[in-house]
Amino acid sequence: MYNSKILIVDDEKSIIQLLETVLKKEGFRHIYTAGTAQEALRLLAKNEVDIIILDVMLPDQSGFDLCPKIREISSAYIIYLTARASDLDVLSGFATGGDDYVTKPFNPLEIAARTKAVLRRGIVMPVQHAEETRRRYDFGGFVLDEYEGELLVGGEAVPCPAQAYQLLLYLCKNPNMVFSKAQLYEAVWGIDGMGDDNTVMVHIHKIRERIESDLRAPRYLVTVRGLGYKLIKEKDA
Repeated sequence: MYNSKILIVDDEKSIIQLLETVLKKEGFRHIYTAGTAQEALRLLAKNEVDIIILDVMLPDQSGFDLCPKIREISSAYIIYLTARASDLDVLSGFATGGDDYVTKPFNPLEIAARTKAVLRRGIVMPVQHAEETRRRYDFGGFVLDEYEGELLVGGEAVPCPAQAYQLLLYLCKNPNMVFSKAQLYEAVWGIDGMGDDNTVMVHIHKIRERIESDLRAPRYLVTVRGLGYKLIKEKDA
């Protein structure tokens, strides 16, 4: 975990220094920093990173505008830092390719906790145990192949953002069970999900866009009013 590479993109030197200090105290050794969007892209062109902590308000370009450019060259997990927490801002962040967000002012230990949670979920399983721990989940209209890391809809591979894939994988492993938004956030994102309803809702929508033929009447990923969501697996699927 601690050999993972982290990039902090923020034009406030005090925030960079604070995050860098806390992350290093938590054991992370490889930390890159950038104060502008262009500097971040130059660093990413030369270095592979696992997690990007990205400020929304940068001097030369917004983080929302930068994120799609990052996605062209990197699949790193992106955590937005934003002082704006309206529904529209959060939706914009996810739409441009972000995976999570933290609002300012923030506790740097929260960033460290989220970073650790992401990396724990991303640890590669030993090859000899891969077939024992990874499966194909067949729901009839779609198949999630955990071994290949693919979502197949109608027999065709469909691109799926990493965090939406992880959420769908969790639901596939627990079919026909109802989960609240908070339970899903804690299970998939790895930390307390209080107040993160938007995150789960946006990723639920991303999944439905891929597996449902009619978004107005979902067949597989349904809403249970007042309780949350469940992924339906028919007995003959």
